[in-house]
Formats: sequence, structure tokens, C-alpha cells
Amino acid sequence: MKPIALQLYTLREAAKTDFVGVLKKVAAMGYKGVEPAGFHNLSIAEFRKAVEDLGMKVCSSHGPGANPNNLQEVIDAAGILGIDLACCGYGPAQFDTRDHIRQTAETVAGMAEKLHQAGITLFQHNHYWEFAQVDGRLAYDWYVQDCGPYVTFEMDAYWSANHGANDPAAMTEKLADRIPLLHVKDGPLQKDKAMMPLGTGKMNIPAVIRACNEKVLRWVIVELDHCEMDMVEAVAKSYTYMIRNGLAQGNR
Repeated sequence: MKPIALQLYTLREAAKTDFVGVLKKVAAMGYKGVEPAGFHNLSIAEFRKAVEDLGMKVCSSHGPGANPNNLQEVIDAAGILGIDLACCGYGPAQFDTRDHIRQTAETVAGMAEKLHQAGITLFQHNHYWEFAQVDGRLAYDWYVQDCGPYVTFEMDAYWSANHGANDPAAMTEKLADRIPLLHVKDGPLQKDKAMMPLGTGKMNIPAVIRACNEKVLRWVIVELDHCEMDMVEAVAKSYTYMIRNGLAQGNR
């Protein structure tokens, strides 16, 4: 079993007023790690210390996001956080045509090679548009063909289903050898519908976990964009589901 972390974007509203309090709640639930998407009122160093003082680790980060003009900032931030991974991600306009996909892949390949030389592995987080059809293939199939050897993926299995068009376990298996981080969500697999605590929606999460390469995967990361219930409760329920079903390893 891989350790379980929380993408802190899930609790972004509470974090705006009491970020350290949010970290304390996440640690008390039993999460072994966190993935920030911003640092609110803390410096990067202060954030890392707060996380580690609570018995957790920074598994990876969604900030600063890598672009061709800020790679030294990305390298420096990774060093402060104590990680060897850096994130990038793109919107639908970068994956809507074959030419745009090729251009995006070339940009990312260049960044990934420079970061690799600095000992940092670039990972790309997906949304649903990368798993739509473009010229008879999934956009991500074209992308993987073009992006070079140094790019890895933070597979968001829920979005890879593209609202039910794809089998997320099959999508994960295709990229398993390049997935060090896995985002797990649950919900109705319908566009613009609220997500749900893990184990209560339509996702076959055990199948997604089995599809990963255990030699490559480092962390299983819970993320819920929005729910129709209290988000702290949804995060706690998701943790309980993953631990009770032997799908990840926690601190309690």
C-alpha cells in the first residue's frame, strides 16, 4: 500500500482564514502527507515546518507551477519543500487540436529536460480535456507520443474518465510506468455535478489502484473539487474508505 495524502485545494475555503488549523485537522484524520496548491499566509519554509511538525510530509506541490520562464524558482521551491518533483498543467486550449497538442508537448519536453538536469522530475496533472478525442485518438495519446522521456504524470483518474466516456482504470494502466502520483476522487461522473466522498460515487477506485505500477507510484492523493456536504467531513470519510479497504496507508 502507498501512503495517502490530501491535495489541499480540497479545503481551500477553510485554508483562507486558518491554514495551520486545516493542516492540524488533516493530520488528526491520519493523512501521511499533503500536496499544497498555494501557501496562503505562510512562507514555503514555514509551510514545510508546520507540515512536518504535525507528523506529515509534503508529497508534492502544485505551486509554483512550472513554465519556461520560472524554472529556477521551481527548483528553489522544490529544495525548500524537500521534494524532487515539480508540477505543470494546461487548459483545454492547449489540447483541442493536434497542432496545439504538439506545441504543448514540445514546451513541456523542454522544461522537463532542464529540470531533469537539476535533479527534478516534472509531472503533469490532467483534467478531462486531455482525455477527449482529437483526430481519432485521445488527446493524451498524441501528447505522450510527443512529450519526450522526462515527463511523468500525476494521473487524476476521475478526470481521465471524461464524464464516463473512458474507463479510468484502463487510462491509468496505459500510463502506469510514468505515474508517480495518483489523484483519487469520486462522484457521479457527470459534467458540472458535485463530487462525493471516496467510495460513494461511481468510480471503481480499487481497480484504479490495481492499475498502477507499484514500483513507480509514490503517493495516493485524495482531491475533491467541490461537494454538496461539508468538505472536512468529505475528506475524513474519504480517508476512512481508503484505509478500511486497504487501498492506502495512513498514520492511524
